[in-house]
Amino acid sequence: MASDSDLRKELEEFLKRLNIDTTCVDHPEVFTVEEMMPHVAHLSGAVTKNLFLKDKRRKSLWLLSVRHDRRLDLGEVSRRLGLGGGNLRLADEALLLETLRVRQGCVTPLALFCDSARSVTVVLDRDLTHGAHQRLYFHPMTNSATMGLKPDDLLRFLRETDHEPVLLSLD
Repeated sequence: MASDSDLRKELEEFLKRLNIDTTCVDHPEVFTVEEMMPHVAHLSGAVTKNLFLKDKRRKSLWLLSVRHDRRLDLGEVSRRLGLGGGNLRLADEALLLETLRVRQGCVTPLALFCDSARSVTVVLDRDLTHGAHQRLYFHPMTNSATMGLKPDDLLRFLRETDHEPVLLSLD
């Protein structure tokens, strides 16, 4: 299995081929948004939290990205996606590693370039793409860095990886 730094290099090369401009801040390894915020508070844009989810009935996989300060009700998100209330659960780390090649604490829509089976549906808080943010910030395959890219570039990246995002207003 490739190391976090090898996967980060693969991601950076992929983004470079797409001519996507990024900024990156290296910081100590973090496992929660709260731990990360002191290292990225100076950045202009939206810092995200990202969840890798599984629908317990249909066994479908979802990657949900929202602004870091959003309160989330997974039951409501599940209903809005037409899955019925209470069906979305955090997927286990083994499935995360198998599907996106990242560990818990490193979940990011940028890992979708590893989803060769196109088995994950990405859901973005509409605020991320329509909230006039200069940049959106995610982990670049490792939780010891935070990478920013423009909202339009995130959408282009997702489309280039055959992941048309579902946009949800989570106000």
